[in-house]
Amino acid sequence: MNSLKNESGGREQWLMPAVYKMADVACKCHGVSGSCSLKTCWLQLAEFRKVGDRLKEKYDSAAAMRVTRKGRLELVNSRFTQPTPEDLVYVDPSPDYCLRNESTGSLGTQGRLCNKTSEGMDGCELMCCGRGYNQFKSVQVERCHCKFHWCCFVRCKKCTEIVDQYICK
Repeated sequence: MNSLKNESGGREQWLMPAVYKMADVACKCHGVSGSCSLKTCWLQLAEFRKVGDRLKEKYDSAAAMRVTRKGRLELVNSRFTQPTPEDLVYVDPSPDYCLRNESTGSLGTQGRLCNKTSEGMDGCELMCCGRGYNQFKSVQVERCHCKFHWCCFVRCKKCTEIVDQYICK
């Protein structure tokens, strides 16, 4: 267990309190006509997206550290402030996710579909890592003009549309 803690940088000690701090108290009233003669409350986890965004924010601001001869961690760049116990730190840098790397299991981004109009992680500018992207047309067939018939089925037509798609070089 100690080697796991050392390898993970104590992540398991940080992760649970981080998720726990984002939890909200939710309550429900019980009683005649909503009189709330009895109130039951519990801790409810925050929305998955909210927790994920917070963890991603921590990941993006993680501090680069190195191990000294005495086995202690020190900042790689002393101009940055010391990390707090709630900050993430790392000793080994993340692999380049743009490139295929079988040893890390990264498939890279070459050949992946991207969104030309998005500025997020799925956007072509970011996902294609500066290599550019190719445009192609594809035929999409979707269900449309659906109608519910009593009882009990839905009948739809098939609509065909030609759409532009983009793929990383």
